[in-house]
Amino acid sequence: MAKTTVQLRPETKEKLDDLKLHPRETYDDLINRLADAAYDDEALSDVEVEDIRASERDIKAGRVRSLREIMKDLGDDQVIRSLVE
Repeated sequence: MAKTTVQLRPETKEKLDDLKLHPRETYDDLINRLADAAYDDEALSDVEVEDIRASERDIKAGRVRSLREIMKDLGDDQVIRSLVE
């Protein structure tokens, strides 16, 4: 198998190391796994497309709520407040 050298910053290598499923997973396997996960070959269903369009209409019509409002309704607004302070 042909090999290629890639230069990475130490922080990038640490991130890749953290993403390994096990310590002996090769970087080649890791990068292929991540690249495969980035692509979704499955087409959206008609229902999914219509749901997206309905959501876009809601946004354009101003029918949106902030995360803070939703968390307050759920009784968890203190968590959000602590994150933004």
